[in-house]
Amino acid sequence: MTHTLSTCLWFDGNAKEAATFYKDVFGAVEILSENPYTINYTLFGRPFMHLNGGPNHPINPSISFFIHAETEAEIETYWAKLVEDGKILMPLNTYPWSEKYGWCTDKYGVSWQLIIRHQNEERIIPSLLFSGVNNGKASGAIAFYTGIFNESKTIHISKYEQGEADVEGNIKYAQFELNKDPFCIMDSSGAHTFSFNDGVSFMIMVDTQDEIDYYWNSLVKGGAPGRCGWLKDQYGVSWQIVPTALSKLMTSSEKAQKVTAAFLKMSKFIIADLEKAVQ
Repeated sequence: MTHTLSTCLWFDGNAKEAATFYKDVFGAVEILSENPYTINYTLFGRPFMHLNGGPNHPINPSISFFIHAETEAEIETYWAKLVEDGKILMPLNTYPWSEKYGWCTDKYGVSWQLIIRHQNEERIIPSLLFSGVNNGKASGAIAFYTGIFNESKTIHISKYEQGEADVEGNIKYAQFELNKDPFCIMDSSGAHTFSFNDGVSFMIMVDTQDEIDYYWNSLVKGGAPGRCGWLKDQYGVSWQIVPTALSKLMTSSEKAQKVTAAFLKMSKFIIADLEKAVQ
């Protein structure tokens, strides 16, 4: 049971505009599909979906995206476009961990960490910042997530030592894989004003009800169910467990209306009930 994870970004009516902007910034964007509500594309081969969900869940830096650039010139080109009408969180500079690094939030609220690529690192990797009530829980989160997804493993863990800038034993930087997709995670004791929300969620596309039940029951443990296939895990990270049958059932405007009416009443998706809606 191995499924590719997509990243969903929540926008207030400007989902396509943002996707067009990222294509201009990075170049490596391939549009897969679009409609008035969503646009699906890949960025450096990693799947993304932009959702026009309204103003209720603005994106914040609790989940950012590492971009591993080949050269300093490439970083500077990305940086110049991303910071225009955005916000600098850490200036583009030389740091102990990289000869060129910067952290910024673009004009849509999406956060990017630009850094020089080493060896065969993926070009883009989501990064989760465990702060506030989650500070110090990153190690447990790695064990939690890798225990759920197949073909998952811990790649690297670096912890703060005594006398360093954060609590001894907190994760300074770690990388792990879920279903072969890389993720980063860090602890922070800083006084951050943001936390995980629906602005950035991770979407798992599955084929069967058993798979929906498995991921749902595993991830919601200690968390909270949402609506329409959404849930929050015990750390507040948002997930969507979506059946591939959903798009196959919505082959006409009439069927789409019936299926939509059915899933709007659901928390966890029930494939049989979606199928009954169009019979």
